[in-house]
Amino acid sequence: MPEFIFSDNPLAIHYAIPGFILLLLVEIAVAAWEQKDWYETKDTLSSLAMGVGNAILRLFTKVTVVGIYFFLYQFRLFELGAAWWVWVLCFFAEDLSYYVFHRSSHGIRYFWASHVVHHSSQKYNLSTALRQTWTGNLSGAFVFTLWLPLVGFHPIMVAIFGSISLIYQFWIHTEAIDKMWRPIELIFNTPSHHRVHHGSDVEYLDRNHGGVLIIWDRLFGTFQAEKQRPTYGLVTNINTFNPLRIATHEWVTMGQDLRRAPNWRSRWYYVFGPPGWSHDGSRKTSEEIRRDWAAEARAQAEVPQGRVGAAVE
Repeated sequence: MPEFIFSDNPLAIHYAIPGFILLLLVEIAVAAWEQKDWYETKDTLSSLAMGVGNAILRLFTKVTVVGIYFFLYQFRLFELGAAWWVWVLCFFAEDLSYYVFHRSSHGIRYFWASHVVHHSSQKYNLSTALRQTWTGNLSGAFVFTLWLPLVGFHPIMVAIFGSISLIYQFWIHTEAIDKMWRPIELIFNTPSHHRVHHGSDVEYLDRNHGGVLIIWDRLFGTFQAEKQRPTYGLVTNINTFNPLRIATHEWVTMGQDLRRAPNWRSRWYYVFGPPGWSHDGSRKTSEEIRRDWAAEARAQAEVPQGRVGAAVE
């Protein structure tokens, strides 16, 4: 392995923070100049507080995660080395791992309890990119990348591409950029694609999970093009700017659900089932919401035109 790999800092994302702040200030200035409603002061301060908390916790948790990578690397299946093609392969492998993690974070409530933090803002701007979980690595989100050092990718190589993915995803949290050149939109995650991901509109729910690349969503059937400006936030918004509540609200609700669960099957689903699952049907999952929406659309389409006109009159 090249010398610089061993000396690389797995916490390098912290060095990007000044750039994040600079771009954030530029976007705020553009929003003020063009009188856009991209920002709300309390919401922005909450996002920044979440980002600071995440950065502090990352100082400890990321080192632990990389240590686990090094432990597993001892048992690697292949000696891949550091040839250029290994770097390329690692990039695609890490990005696919992120897609699986991100999709799972929307489909498994245990992981959603951490990830929901990032979706809790009803605004979409560069400060939203900094609204990060405090419990992600603590709850084991890193398990989705453990296969990489086992296969033979060097732990620091994996950490580098993890940091690159997070840094890349910062700039796509903006409404200042419309759709980009079509080849870019076909291959890469863009502001347009990621705005869809943050939308709470039915057709946008649980779509566009890619990190750097959008090709995984196109391959696995989770892609949705942006049609109209999304309604940002959650299906049921938490309506708070308190960072502690933002960080823990879903964990608290999960605990409450576990206490009222009538049996062990229900307890399992309240933790590992999809977000929105309930034993009594009092809430709906994204799939149930989408299914009901599609059924209603079909029913409306089947109503004879004359009957529709009569109903309107």
